[in-house]
Amino acid sequence: MDISVVIPLYNEEESISELFSWIERVMASHQFSYEVIFISDGSTDRSWTIIEELHQRSTHVKGIKFRRNYGKSPALYCGFAEAQGDVVITMDADLQDSPDEIPELYRMIKEEKYDLVSGYKQKRYDPLSKTLPTKLFNATARKVSGIKNLHDFNCGLKAYRREVVKNIEVYGEMHRYIPYLAKQAGFDRIGEKVVQHQARKYGTSKFMGWNRFVNGYLDLLTLWFLSTFGKKPMHVFGFLGSLTFFVGFIAFIVLCISKFMGKIYITDSPYFYIALTMMLLGTQLFLAGFLGDLISRSSQNRNDYQVEERI
Repeated sequence: MDISVVIPLYNEEESISELFSWIERVMASHQFSYEVIFISDGSTDRSWTIIEELHQRSTHVKGIKFRRNYGKSPALYCGFAEAQGDVVITMDADLQDSPDEIPELYRMIKEEKYDLVSGYKQKRYDPLSKTLPTKLFNATARKVSGIKNLHDFNCGLKAYRREVVKNIEVYGEMHRYIPYLAKQAGFDRIGEKVVQHQARKYGTSKFMGWNRFVNGYLDLLTLWFLSTFGKKPMHVFGFLGSLTFFVGFIAFIVLCISKFMGKIYITDSPYFYIALTMMLLGTQLFLAGFLGDLISRSSQNRNDYQVEERI
């Protein structure tokens, strides 16, 4: 199969049929073999009913229905697990991503040998409350990830070699950092394509700009820490704990020497309590690193989602 199109959605009943018809026309004109995988992320409208109707009409349509709303990352994770195409395309269901971009994204993966190609919506139709946090977020993400050539990490329109989506774990809200996850997994041929951004035709956005920026910043710190120390938490907590304990212990020895020289009473000095606190904190940090090492060696499955139905 040439292409798998993975589309996570939440309450997008107005646009699903129109989006699939558009994808159908593009695929037919380029004679691609393909599948379209819709993931209904706990939608409460008629989204799943429409997906079922499309499945009855076309063998190209597949669907996954979550029992409740988990978020975009879990939806992508399940869609990636289902995908069979040589190239996997992700896009949003709100018609702001154009299926006309698919052929060129496919060509860049197959002919230019990119592992991942991310869309760049150079001209956006979003309000300032969404675009300004997005610019700040992308600048931070470029700095931390080291992927200097991407302007829009969170663009929903992306293309991947199949090996990429089968070897990365998208969980929590890490969909914003899929290029970073791919780089950490060894897929470093990452490119960018300027894509058309369409004004939203139906409904309203499900994400607020500033809230997304704050959450994205926290997720970026998490990803940086996990990629750096995730498999060796003792290296950071153990070091900090040992350093803190050592400083506190030295201070305590100095106080004891002063005591024996008859200069002070230990308990009368505030430095005694500071030294004692530092030794306690050092011990706790060291234990946190030790426990983190134990947990990292027996991590549980983070991607256990309740799927109500598949078609």
